[in-house]
Amino acid sequence: MSRRHQSRAVTLQRGFTLLEVLVALTIVAVALAACVRAAGLMATQNASLRDRALALISAQNVLAEIRVQRIFPAIGQSSTPCAQGTQRMVCERIVTATANRSFRQVTVRVLAQGDGAPLTALRGLASAWP
Repeated sequence: MSRRHQSRAVTLQRGFTLLEVLVALTIVAVALAACVRAAGLMATQNASLRDRALALISAQNVLAEIRVQRIFPAIGQSSTPCAQGTQRMVCERIVTATANRSFRQVTVRVLAQGDGAPLTALRGLASAWP
């Protein structure tokens, strides 16, 4: 192969310029930052869903307790701690009258113990009949 053909082959195989490499690195950095943010949001949402699921279990427990005890709850409001695992919560039980005097509407609101943020609310009926 002559020298002329060798120098031409060398110039065709130069590689990437510094500017091209920097642009590629910038694109990769932006994509990675977006992935890290998405992973953080998923972790936050997962924790929130777990807290709400535990709150719903607590609310269901309060309504089930009323039904199992077969008590006709008095009208009014009360609150009790209702922890589930490591999650500290407060269950507010609000009993109101209905059009039928044989039934009472029971609303259970579950709040986070620290900041009092509402996690869930569940409504049910309690009957005077056994």
